[in-house]
Amino acid sequence: MTPKYEKQEFVTVLVRDPRIQKEDSWHSYVDYEIFIHTNSMCFTRKTTCVRRRFREFVWLRQKLQKNAVLIQLPELPSKSPFFNMNNPHHVDHRRQGLQEFLEKILQNALLLSDSRLHLFLQTQLSPEDIEACVSGQTKYSVADAIHKFASLKRRFPIEDKERKRGENDAESDSESSSSGLGHSCDDSISHGCKASTVPEES
Repeated sequence: MTPKYEKQEFVTVLVRDPRIQKEDSWHSYVDYEIFIHTNSMCFTRKTTCVRRRFREFVWLRQKLQKNAVLIQLPELPSKSPFFNMNNPHHVDHRRQGLQEFLEKILQNALLLSDSRLHLFLQTQLSPEDIEACVSGQTKYSVADAIHKFASLKRRFPIEDKERKRGENDAESDSESSSSGLGHSCDDSISHGCKASTVPEES
């Protein structure tokens, strides 16, 4: 008899669309879109799209390593003092490194069991909010956060008036820099990026 066909699980991850985000008059950074498409039972949602910056990847790796001490995690692209966010080659090299990092992470069943990874990939929660959620310090669960983000396509939780204010600024968010990277003046709402005082890309 022919063996019964079993559907093979897959996880597709793409790191793409780098954009320059302005925090204030002096500080900017680059964030990247993370697209996930999967049929894996490990994931609450099968298709999601979020934006993350480099320092959030650094935070994720530190947390995953702390919770899986026997696993040697893949490295992130090195943080160079000569990184120039207006240089497309620098930005694309980092983008490729971030995608390779996630591809390797998602091949490990133990790492896939970490709720921080799923909140990182499927919501726009900040690292602080992710920690609060997985520690049971929020009114919403991990699954609640992911479903809520999927339905709203914005940071969870957030007030409607903040969304409307973000939409009013949409025109200024669509400008492009001379480097060819997307460049927005205030994407803290539309891309779920909190403002901070970190100088330049980190």
